[in-house]
Amino acid sequence: MPEAERDRPGTADWHVRSPGPAPAVAGYADRVSVTPGEECGLYVSTTASSFRVSAFRVGWYGGTGARLVWSSERLPGRAQPGPRMLPGTRTVRADWQRTLTVGTEDWPEGAYLLRLETDDGHQRYVPLIVRSVRGAGRTVLMHAPATWQAYNRWGGYSLYEGQSGGYATRSLAVSFDRPYDADGAEKFLVYERAAVVLAERLGIPLAYTTGPDVHRDPAVLSGAAAVVSLGHDEYWTPEQRRHVTEARDAGTNVVFLGANTCFRRVRLEQDDARPERTVVCYKTDVRADPCYTSRPALATTDFRQAPSADPESSLTGVLYEGYPTDAPYVVRAADHWLYEGTGVRPGDGFDHLVGVEYDRVTPGAPVPEPLEITAHSPLVCGGRRSHSDSAYYTVESGAGVFATGTMRWVEALLAGTPDGGRDHGMDARTGAFVTRTTENLLRAFALGPAARHRPAPRPNVDEVYPGGG
Repeated sequence: MPEAERDRPGTADWHVRSPGPAPAVAGYADRVSVTPGEECGLYVSTTASSFRVSAFRVGWYGGTGARLVWSSERLPGRAQPGPRMLPGTRTVRADWQRTLTVGTEDWPEGAYLLRLETDDGHQRYVPLIVRSVRGAGRTVLMHAPATWQAYNRWGGYSLYEGQSGGYATRSLAVSFDRPYDADGAEKFLVYERAAVVLAERLGIPLAYTTGPDVHRDPAVLSGAAAVVSLGHDEYWTPEQRRHVTEARDAGTNVVFLGANTCFRRVRLEQDDARPERTVVCYKTDVRADPCYTSRPALATTDFRQAPSADPESSLTGVLYEGYPTDAPYVVRAADHWLYEGTGVRPGDGFDHLVGVEYDRVTPGAPVPEPLEITAHSPLVCGGRRSHSDSAYYTVESGAGVFATGTMRWVEALLAGTPDGGRDHGMDARTGAFVTRTTENLLRAFALGPAARHRPAPRPNVDEVYPGGG
């Protein structure tokens, strides 16, 4: 990101203050991302007589967190029809009429929140990524709209539950052609925004993309210094995983800031008019997936499950184990370069930093070597004692890979601040530790293959888990 963009005046008034009732205002875009200058369609329903759209680019901006890049004129409001259900997969779509076309001429690459605001004061977001075409020499922030959509309950259905709240009636496929629930951008705000702001504050060269874009075209990863998977990045296609793995093996460092990453194998399918607008994941009903026998490598279930089982640990170094938990993060390798300047000592803990889902190094699961466990955190999940692990490994290309092993890492970046939001009781000390560790990580990985300029991992899995326990 050009320094001039980071240092431009920000806009304090970018938050949604009053979402109002669900029908008050909601919208969706017909693309998850555009390149600068491309147009996208915006589909809005509101009970108000008029509304306005404002586009805020998320970034540092002197600590304000966003900059107003564009705003529309007042537009006439209309209430659009209710949800449409596709019965075979219980897929909910809005299928509204296009309200306006948004051009992005002169919009810098980055993560955007389009805020809809009605004349009676209700607001909601529509997220949009203005993606980079090239990422050579840059750190690529890879946003996770497939995961946002998997949890989206708009219209009463997600990949987790149906209208009754039951798993058995959940959607088997979910569509991007509908608004997100709640304020319209909850998953982005909780699990991604703070990492974007920190990366932009550092001033390292950045590029921006999404998982579905990496699935379709990995060119943005070619020659990239690093690629960053953000705080909750669960749903990947096999193609996305292959492209990230190939980038690692060509020398691109990889960061996993969350947990439960690359856990679900999905397909992106076409809707009536546009490609890759549907996220398919049959999960435990995988035998009903049309690809189960015909194209088993594309059957949609957990990556570690048959058919074509391929545990995520061969990329991430750690394996998702459980939910929910709440435990201190316990540093093991206090002298690791990741923790430089934090002042930690072996055994130091940071309350509530491990949760709500966690990963661990699992003996017997495939992992690249050499691999070093940098934090080893005792916990209890579902009455069972276990551990969460942070892990660092390198590969022959020189690329370094770090996984935090906890889903709260990005949330912790704001712990103890007025913007802390849902910080789970994490304090300012935890926020300072996570912030400095993330700064160390991003600055080092921005310099190219980590093995060429940082100490090698010190293999310690057998020491941490003697006898494979």
